[in-house]
Amino acid sequence: METPKTAEFAHIGKSVVIKGELSGSEDLYVDGQVEGSIELSGNQLVIGPHGQVRANVNAKAVIVQGKLEGNIHAGERSELTKSAIVVGDVVTQRVAIEDGAYFKGKVDIQRDISKASGTKSAPAASASAAAGSGSAGGSFTTAKPAERESK
Repeated sequence: METPKTAEFAHIGKSVVIKGELSGSEDLYVDGQVEGSIELSGNQLVIGPHGQVRANVNAKAVIVQGKLEGNIHAGERSELTKSAIVVGDVVTQRVAIEDGAYFKGKVDIQRDISKASGTKSAPAASASAAAGSGSAGGSFTTAKPAERESK
């Protein structure tokens, strides 16, 4: 089995199905199915080409090659490769979306995620960041104020 050059990853294989809260303090490679939540705040998550994740993700870095339904909160960076299918919002410092990736959600670029909860960011900034990245091949949608109000 080949491991990434930078560090060893914990590996969830194609036949593994996990339902519930997944957390850890090491890098994780998911090629199976995960449903619930993934908490790797100081580490990297890679969703492999066969990975199917239905979870909100909190990690230092997130690379999606497979399918993710849920929100991404990445402390440093998020990357959607050409084979990625992502439905959910992304909050990160840096984002890369390859041509051919499918993305439906909004992108919120934060300068420092650790200070994000205490700062007031203008909604227009996140909408313009998403609209500016549209040429990357992803599909971007932003919620209108009327859509945010649910009764």
